[in-house]
Amino acid sequence: MLITSVSNLKIKYINKLKNSKFMNSEKKFIVEGKHLVSEAKKNNILLETYSTDEVNYGVNNTLVTNEVMNKISDLPSFANVIGICKFMDLNYTLGDKIIILDNVQDPGNIGTIIRSAKAFNFDNVILGLGCPNMYSSKVIRASQGMIFNENIQSKDLSIFIPYLIKSGYDVYGTDVNNGISIEKINKKNKIAIVMGNEGNGLNPDLSKLLDKNIYLNMNSDCESLNVAVASSIIMYEINK
Repeated sequence: MLITSVSNLKIKYINKLKNSKFMNSEKKFIVEGKHLVSEAKKNNILLETYSTDEVNYGVNNTLVTNEVMNKISDLPSFANVIGICKFMDLNYTLGDKIIILDNVQDPGNIGTIIRSAKAFNFDNVILGLGCPNMYSSKVIRASQGMIFNENIQSKDLSIFIPYLIKSGYDVYGTDVNNGISIEKINKKNKIAIVMGNEGNGLNPDLSKLLDKNIYLNMNSDCESLNVAVASSIIMYEINK
């Protein structure tokens, strides 16, 4: 079967999956390109594919024209294959090292942090309720497929952070004025790091829940770092 019309019902359905609310109701999401489709297949969540050429990922494939692929692809230069996937089964186990994101808005930052969390052996990435959907195409692409290999959960941080503290975690915010150098923290303890919004930092209401803060030693001419860069350096230091 070859789909030639952008008005085809299947094509309209795929485009609707780009909407976070519809995505959540259907419990399905989109991946684009051979690498991400292959990663989805490895993790047994690939349901079907759509492509401009014949492909075989062990699921039903539907051929589409370049015009149709251009309609459903979010890439600047469209991929020749996309996959429709089911949501992953969540693992609610909490490990010893957790990175928590409070209202981080840029999907690219979130994807990069997920990738770094896997690289530096952090057990969980926790997304606050103000963060973008973990299954958004930009998050998935920025993670380079690590979204399939890292434990990611969404939580109400006003409830989750006190729970962690009661459970014996050292939960750190990031504050250069009221913190200690990351080099001085006890890395043997269970640790959670809370990273704030790109422009506004941590929500003041969440900051009040924390009694510990850390900062990175850096050149005084540099006022701040991008949240993904700062998160990656912090996770690297804790992993050392």
